[in-house]
Formats: sequence, structure tokens, C-alpha cells
Amino acid sequence: MSEPHAHEAGTIVLIHGLWVNPRSWEGWKQYYEARGYRVMAPAWPGLDREVEELRRDPSGIAGVGLLEVVDHYERIIRALPHPPILVGHSFGGTIVQILLDRGLGSAGVAIDSAAVKGVLPLPLSTLRSAWPVLGNPANKNKAVSLTARQFHYAITNTLSESQSDAHYERYAVPGSARVLFQGAFANFNPRAATRVDFRNSRRAPLLFIAGEADHIVPPKVNKANWRLYRKSSAVTDYQEFPGRSHFIIGQDGWREVADYALNWAEEHLPAHV
Repeated sequence: MSEPHAHEAGTIVLIHGLWVNPRSWEGWKQYYEARGYRVMAPAWPGLDREVEELRRDPSGIAGVGLLEVVDHYERIIRALPHPPILVGHSFGGTIVQILLDRGLGSAGVAIDSAAVKGVLPLPLSTLRSAWPVLGNPANKNKAVSLTARQFHYAITNTLSESQSDAHYERYAVPGSARVLFQGAFANFNPRAATRVDFRNSRRAPLLFIAGEADHIVPPKVNKANWRLYRKSSAVTDYQEFPGRSHFIIGQDGWREVADYALNWAEEHLPAHV
């Protein structure tokens, strides 16, 4: 008789990134629920409304900072009976790293993760993708949207214009410029919101997933982030998927990424979970 799986009745917490809300996880949520998990996809503070409503009135997200978002997820996770698997995309991947460093989660997956403090590469495509926000310091405490054209370059660059436009209409919302500024200038701030302890050997296992064609977070950024964790004895792995844009969680082939992420997490769960 086979042994019961350690993940039975387990929980997965999906953490979305900037310029989207939990709708970006709609496929993953259903897919993981079909595998027997309780799946939660909480919104960032101020983003717990429908996409269309957020476009009309984004005031709730304006000025929200990264630590406010992380603390919000920490409260949700600490209220659960058992440590969940954490899966984050883009700035959600950054949030996963910070939460793991705080001792939360049974395993973490950071997909196309925005950089934490200490990651040095700044590719030109990253700068071009973020410049519509960072190029104007007056944006810092505002909620800023990408245009459909900017969205196509930064997030869905491997898709056709018509495909990108459809995803833009379905998922794109204004984002907190403050979060982007905090991430972009972290290496100049000793108390940066994105700092983590790379030597922390007590944190849960962490997997980085990168998209080979990602413009806003190219693989070299994720690889540099992954290498910083060599100072820790905790498990830290890296996987790259060819031909994927930053929209790796929604473009064709997303189920392959979802399967890899969850299979890896299941293999690295501690025995008592």
C-alpha cells in the first residue's frame, strides 16, 4: 500500500504581482483545486475588487508599500492551521522570498520574481519596461497603469498584438508605483523593503522559475537572485522555461509551469506537513 501524500488537505497561497489582481491566477486556482488542494489567491490591499472596477477607481492601491502588502499576506498565512505552499509571480515572487525569510510557508515558488535587495543586474529591457512609472518621480505615491502597448512590451512580448490586447483587457489594472520605486532603488537603501537574509538556513525550500524571453525580469535577474542564496544550506533551486514571457502564468503552456512548480513543492515539503 502506498503511503499517504504529505500534501493531502494542504493549502496553496497564490500571490499576484504588480499591474494585475488575483484574476491573473484564475487558471492556476482551478487547476490546483482539481489536484485536491485548498487554493487561496488573496488580493493585495486595495486590489480586492474586479478588474473593471479597479480601472475606474484605483485610489485604493495608490501609495501602498511593499511591506504593507507582505504584512497583509503574513496575517492571512498565520491564520491557517498548517503552513501553506507559497507561489508568487513577479513582485509576488519577491513577497514569497520575504515571507519565507520570516519563517512562513512549507515551500515557496518565485516565478519571474522581481529582484530583492542585493541583486545587481539591471538589463535594458527591465529599465525600458519600468520606465513609464520610474521615469517620473511624481508617480511615487500614485496608482499607475501601463498602456496596452507598454503591457505588450513588458509582459506579453512573445504574444501577438491581438493576443496581448485580449489579455490586457482581461487582467491589467493600475499598480502601486511606490512598490516599483521600492524595488528599483533597494540597493541604495540600507533599510530596503526587499531585503532578505540570504544566509537563513531555517527557511523553507525555494524554487525560482524564469521565462527565457521575459523582458521585465530576464533570466539573468532570477539567476543572480538564486545565486545569492548559496550562502544558505536551505534548498534553493532554479528552472528556466524556453520561449516564455513575463506572462508565463497565462500564456500557452502555463499548465507545464504549474505542474513543475507544484511537483517540485510536493517533493520538498517537510515530512510533518
